[in-house]
Amino acid sequence: MRQVPYMPYLQVAPSAWVLPLKFDGGGYRAGGKAMFDAEGNLWVGNNFTIGWQASDALWQGNASKFDPNGKPLSPITTGFTGGGMQGGTFGAAIDLKGNVWLSSYGSKSITVFDKTGKPLTPPNGINFDGRLGLMQGIITAPNGDMWALGLSKRQLLHFPKGDWNKGRIVCEGDSAEPCKSFTAPFHLAIDQQDRIWVSDSSFHVIRFPTSDPSQAQKIEVKSNNSGLNIDSQGNVWVTNRFGPGLLGMAHMVDMALHLKTKGVLSASDYLTKQMSEQKGGSGSVTVLRPDGTQLPGSPFKGGGLPGPWAVVVDGNDNVWVSNFAMASSPIVQLCGVRTENCPPGFKTGDQISPPGGYVGGGLQLQTDIAVGPAGDVWAINNWQDIDSCYPGASEALSTRCGGQGVVIFFGMAKPVRAPQIGPAKPF
Repeated sequence: MRQVPYMPYLQVAPSAWVLPLKFDGGGYRAGGKAMFDAEGNLWVGNNFTIGWQASDALWQGNASKFDPNGKPLSPITTGFTGGGMQGGTFGAAIDLKGNVWLSSYGSKSITVFDKTGKPLTPPNGINFDGRLGLMQGIITAPNGDMWALGLSKRQLLHFPKGDWNKGRIVCEGDSAEPCKSFTAPFHLAIDQQDRIWVSDSSFHVIRFPTSDPSQAQKIEVKSNNSGLNIDSQGNVWVTNRFGPGLLGMAHMVDMALHLKTKGVLSASDYLTKQMSEQKGGSGSVTVLRPDGTQLPGSPFKGGGLPGPWAVVVDGNDNVWVSNFAMASSPIVQLCGVRTENCPPGFKTGDQISPPGGYVGGGLQLQTDIAVGPAGDVWAINNWQDIDSCYPGASEALSTRCGGQGVVIFFGMAKPVRAPQIGPAKPF
């Protein structure tokens, strides 16, 4: 061995000199959507609980909370429970009072916790007397209204000023727009013009004004989309899980067949199984201008985009993308629309991170990615052993579906204010 000041030493230089560390505990297992509160703590809804023989057919996880340094603040095994929390999804928001809203699959409801983790909602959550289906995205609008999506029943929910006692189902299925335009609504974001954009797990993104949701528009993106977020210029960044091209189109057709003949869970299983086998460049990111037209060069591809799931914007308007793909999926940084904040010569959509993305730190298949008020980038490990997530899994591996821990890349991004309500705002 070489004589060196410190042991062990690296035999191969890394693709990037970054510092990722994984933090676990607090009941975390298979995190979905994550949000920072005003104190910089991270909240996340979990698909599963620790030790659960996880199956994609039943989600029953609770809520976890981490302090800004990654220390778990929620109960060690169960996380925060009650209020209808059962199987967190890609729905999480902090309201203007600092309360945490989380959507669930298992209970088909929405749960609200106060900042100490005390449930504020009834034992069955907000479920409109059992009328809700599998719930996904939730956001807080700048005026304090809460908006939420139901994936399986194609629902849009509205809670004026965050009052769930005054909440209503705006529409469902083919009853009215924008639900008539929905296929499987997944996530949503609100822009500077008080318009809500919805990713639809389909070829389209749906846009409507909060003042009149019936005035919906379908905007083509030509791929299965999941995450979306809005930069300071009003551009909408959309992650395409399959990417463009014939193979992506074939996957979309097969997924639609599963949805039509066997339902949402079958389509979801097909989606995650296909994504877990994808390699670098299989996915893409679309950028839509405020008028709905695509930015030149969009959709953007790269070796660090095997299966894009979520996208966030940092204080420099650069973009960060998570991946739900191979066993140790990377995270990726893309040059945003303010190219003066990118390395010299970079254009919008160029990959700032190494060709294969940023790796290490115990990254697994991720759902969300979040930029905190300290500029740290948090990657949310969702699943780890994909074959353990379906019926017929080996007994020895039957508890290894759920991803373990959040991975923090310290000081990588320009900080943003928390909680994020509307487009990201720098300090």
